[in-house]
Amino acid sequence: MSFKFEEISEIIKYRLNKLKNIDYYYEGKIISIIDGIIRITGLSNVFLNEILELPDNLGYALIFDLDKDFISAISLSSYNKLKPGMIIKSTGNVLEIPVGDCLLGRVIDSLGRPIDGKGNLICNNFYPIERESPLIIDRRYINRPLCTGYKAIDSMIPIGLGQRELIIGDRKTGKTSLVVDIIINQKKLNVKCIYVSIGQKLSSVYNIIEKLDYYNCLNHTIFVVSTSSDEAVMQYIAPYSGCSIAEYFRDNGEDALIIYDDLSKHAISYRQISLLLRRTPGREAYPGDIFYLHSRLLERSAYVNYKFIRKFNSKYNINSINGSLTSLPIVETYEGDISSFIATNIISITDGQIFLESDLFNSGIKPAINPGISVSRVGSSAQTEIMKNLSSSLRTSLSQYYELLNFSQFSSNLDSNTINTLNYGGKLIEILKQKQYCPYSLFKQILILFSLKYGYLDDISIDKISLFEEKLYNYACSKYYKLKNRINILGIINKKIINILKNIIISFKSKFII
Repeated sequence: MSFKFEEISEIIKYRLNKLKNIDYYYEGKIISIIDGIIRITGLSNVFLNEILELPDNLGYALIFDLDKDFISAISLSSYNKLKPGMIIKSTGNVLEIPVGDCLLGRVIDSLGRPIDGKGNLICNNFYPIERESPLIIDRRYINRPLCTGYKAIDSMIPIGLGQRELIIGDRKTGKTSLVVDIIINQKKLNVKCIYVSIGQKLSSVYNIIEKLDYYNCLNHTIFVVSTSSDEAVMQYIAPYSGCSIAEYFRDNGEDALIIYDDLSKHAISYRQISLLLRRTPGREAYPGDIFYLHSRLLERSAYVNYKFIRKFNSKYNINSINGSLTSLPIVETYEGDISSFIATNIISITDGQIFLESDLFNSGIKPAINPGISVSRVGSSAQTEIMKNLSSSLRTSLSQYYELLNFSQFSSNLDSNTINTLNYGGKLIEILKQKQYCPYSLFKQILILFSLKYGYLDDISIDKISLFEEKLYNYACSKYYKLKNRINILGIINKKIINILKNIIISFKSKFII
């Protein structure tokens, strides 16, 4: 029996088409399940952080360890029904999360599932939770300010778009309150905010959401929540998921701000996972790669140029499009000890830190920022021209004040220079105090700092400075609305603006008695 060439060709094509419809995957067998750690044997050709499909639609698991004889994975769902001998399949995919504008105003968990009761998400874009950080050649010099609305930060510890600034302090010193006010201040600045809650109480997270909803700030905010009752793996994944969401806005030429609250609990969750995986413990029982845990996360923050953005969006053909991702990680200390293992690791990764001190907080100075330890390595490069001009000597003045304050306690006879320095420093501290949920615009900050620098507060007592500040701002807004917009938008300073500001304050003081 003989076949023609055409018949053989048709048979081969038919069999190849049947092969294309067959899904190929690798299988392995469960050998043990201990506290959510699944050990699997016989599963080959898989990679780290790959997603595995559990049997009987029980969910998925994430590969954490690749050993010689078996692999270790962590269940992303309930593992009570898993038993040794069950078959697990590989997927060849990494863990992805939905990203985009569809998430604005929503509360999701670490896997991108909505938990706010507002219905399902409809997102067309997905990002893997682990992504490479931008290359040096793709980054821009940080020279645009992230206006926090806090006089103490914007004047002495400026934060730039694309910067990584650590917020560190003991429990109950106002760390979360600080970042909530920063989110409120971004409402009119078109900065997308992502708040990542790691190991916090669910009631605390809902209080933050309610407060932001009260100030109409949910339209530019996304919440990624992993509470203290969630599994350790969900707390571990949360910051990486939130970072991928923030990167979407950066990759589309927008400015994004992400807050990690807090990374000390994130490190604890990773330590728990590592100990369950029987990895060799190091200092404070943390694994050897604990530094890499946070460095690969925070390095993803950057101020990128248009060439980087065009890799994701070819529609941007102009050179003026730039995107940024700013990170504000939070670390909790114990009794003000910033030399702990996790704190020193993150301090060495970030571009500065804002240290909140318990003694200052208890004495009524809020925000309780210690200007001696707090620093921004970007410095005045991230300040507007007018703020740079007015705030250049504030840190030095505060240092002199605290030093003379200690010596003045032992002496009753003080010379006039010392008295003037103490009065100036006392008024400066009073100016830097700020109520919660009251972020200041640039114009409002400039008015009071200008008054201090040019001596218009010399005849104002310390207890009346806040009243003077509020009335001066209301007067300036009603009479000089165009100047307010010009300073808020451009932030420039020249002789004309200086003269106008002087006239505003002189005119105000002649009409109002404080």
